[in-house]
Amino acid sequence: MNLKSGYPYSLIKNGLVADYPKLQENIKTTVAIIGGGISGSLTAWHLIQQGIPCIVADARSIGLGSTCASTSLLQYEIDNPLHLLAAQVGEENAIRSYKLCEDAIDKLIIIAGKIGFTDIQRKKSFYFASAKKDLPKLKAEFEMRKKAGFKVSWLSPEKILEKTGFTSPGAILSDSGAQTNAYMFTHALHGHAIKKGLQVFDRTEIVSIKHKRANIILKTKEGFSIEAKKLVYATGYEVTQYIDKPIVKLQSTYAVISEKLHLPKPFWNKDMLLWNTADPYLYIRTTSDNRILVGGRDEDYYSPLKRDRLLASKTNSLVKDFKKLFPHIPFVPEFSWAGTFGSTKDGLPFIGKYKNLPRSYFALGFGGNGITFSLIAAEMITASIMGKKNADAKIFSFERL
Repeated sequence: MNLKSGYPYSLIKNGLVADYPKLQENIKTTVAIIGGGISGSLTAWHLIQQGIPCIVADARSIGLGSTCASTSLLQYEIDNPLHLLAAQVGEENAIRSYKLCEDAIDKLIIIAGKIGFTDIQRKKSFYFASAKKDLPKLKAEFEMRKKAGFKVSWLSPEKILEKTGFTSPGAILSDSGAQTNAYMFTHALHGHAIKKGLQVFDRTEIVSIKHKRANIILKTKEGFSIEAKKLVYATGYEVTQYIDKPIVKLQSTYAVISEKLHLPKPFWNKDMLLWNTADPYLYIRTTSDNRILVGGRDEDYYSPLKRDRLLASKTNSLVKDFKKLFPHIPFVPEFSWAGTFGSTKDGLPFIGKYKNLPRSYFALGFGGNGITFSLIAAEMITASIMGKKNADAKIFSFERL
């Protein structure tokens, strides 16, 4: 599947970080993981911490799928606002989903500390109304988050102008948020886990999967086999070939990053994560090397040809979007890219077992919370493989459809 185009900044900046071997022999393991991006790396890391032997196989070089195109915002806010999600899945499950994402941010920061990964920073999240008509829903969202115990503040137009320098009818300021580099985080996780026994194979395409009573046999394009007791699908948007019902709608999304700015930081109040109520929403963040990243302008289809034709015009539109808010900041675009984006009906991921594929688990962090969802999936799948039950599993199960 063609997942991206253009020049994702994390790939341009960091290049091919590590060399992983291509599978050239038959191999046995306890758990096989298909997909070596952020979802697969977090799952493998958690399994290895519990002493469970596992291997990772990826058809590409590690991280060159959706992971390198990720804009790496870490937010507890799911694509579906809390007050709307509550109407879809019930208030208890909606709040719990948001809480799990909030906890995931803290856990990701802790993991980064354990493995010596430093490109992760806590940030407040600033969710602002793009138009006056959005105020009632935004206010309802604020009230529900506050009632649920999230650390949020309501900002008036005057306060918004004071904190950001631009105007908006209203905004929610959340304490919980962060940003990272998903591509480099993935390699750091693999590097740490490899020292404890993880085996990672890239350029190893799986072309056949046979689910048997006692094990699962995977065959590579070159004819080698991986025999495992359990299998984890962490293939992201390419998972649709394994699931026989529609679970995700694929869309196209765009991002652009500026040249390095020779201005003192912060560029705005504490360089908060900025995003708005537009549909599709605009989001803005800074980087550790004094750049500004802007994303959004999604298109409601998956077509690499149509997507790529729009890259130049979408880049121009995103730059204009930024300059409307910050006309005094000299944003000069340097790299831009397009990627595949998936959404579910309720904005929640699919995690856990799928009844038609025995001995298998899925870590499918669709939506704007892909990284936090991946952490939740890694924990849940590891616990399940260890024979532990998880009360939250039903919230993300395939059976909720």
